[in-house]
Amino acid sequence: MTSVAGWAAASTPGAFPPLPRAVAQSLYRRMRAVAPAAVGAIERDRATDPEHSFSDTACGRLAGSLDDAGLRALGMWTHHWCMRFYDDDTRVGRRMVREIAARPGLGWTADEVHWMLRESVSAGPAAADRFTLPRAAAAQLAPADESTSAKWPEVEVPRQRRPDPFH
Repeated sequence: MTSVAGWAAASTPGAFPPLPRAVAQSLYRRMRAVAPAAVGAIERDRATDPEHSFSDTACGRLAGSLDDAGLRALGMWTHHWCMRFYDDDTRVGRRMVREIAARPGLGWTADEVHWMLRESVSAGPAAADRFTLPRAAAAQLAPADESTSAKWPEVEVPRQRRPDPFH
């Protein structure tokens, strides 16, 4: 699995300190564990009515079946997938990211937040929802990790463009 910007962005100096290789590999290993089920759920939901409540969708049932660590891995994988394939139909994936971001108490780690912020910055402004999950996860950091997040630069989150009602 490759990140939006590749290993170079995950490990080079810049706005965010690099993650140790072992930490990054651990994050990718956990995401790979949920990836097959996530791909299947996303594909099933693409073919169904988008008006179903989230809990009635394949993605919702998958999310409901996971413990907090599994749900964090699913959120990270879905965030990563949406950043990589943003020009495709990511409506279902973006919905899953929003649903996971809205769940309190998932126990995000500073490393997870750090990785998602780096991915989001690397994705660039074309991916309008790129900060949804990292910002929600950063807000849930344990008090001991809040000092770590203070070292991260403030990243301007672009406003969502509203659809033009005349087009």
